[in-house]
Amino acid sequence: MKKYFLSAILLFTLCTTINAQKFALIDMDYILKNIPAYNDANDQLQKATQKYQDQIEAISNEAKNMYKDYQTNSIRLSSAEKTQKENAIVEKEKSAAELKRNYFGQEGELTKMRTNLMKPIQDKIYDAVKAISERSGYDVVCDRASASSIIFASPNIDISNQILDKLGYSK
Repeated sequence: MKKYFLSAILLFTLCTTINAQKFALIDMDYILKNIPAYNDANDQLQKATQKYQDQIEAISNEAKNMYKDYQTNSIRLSSAEKTQKENAIVEKEKSAAELKRNYFGQEGELTKMRTNLMKPIQDKIYDAVKAISERSGYDVVCDRASASSIIFASPNIDISNQILDKLGYSK
């Protein structure tokens, strides 16, 4: 009986505390789509990705062509020439893998570029969210786009347009 009574008091206290907090939602996807700098940054990232991918594919294709040539001519080659060609093929494949890592790896050029392009935009959004939250007294601001557990939320608590206004992009 004591357990039920304590559980009921705890549940009541928790519900009271939750109700005392003021919530707001933002839709980060919506905000980002309405910021031209974000769209420009995305375009730059896509162009760089395509450029890097083309370079890697060119080297990979060279390695494939070298291998086909090796298979075609291997009968006529001495063992030393075979070893030399095999090593050249392996080196070309390693070169493609290294380039891929340098461009697309965790410390790669694309990651650095994304950070340099997106961080200032994200910082401005964060500052705008913080300013509006402090001004309006919001305790919690959730991102509707990434919070898959939000099934329904009243449009009245969505402050996405306020964020855009604060950033100078009225909608």
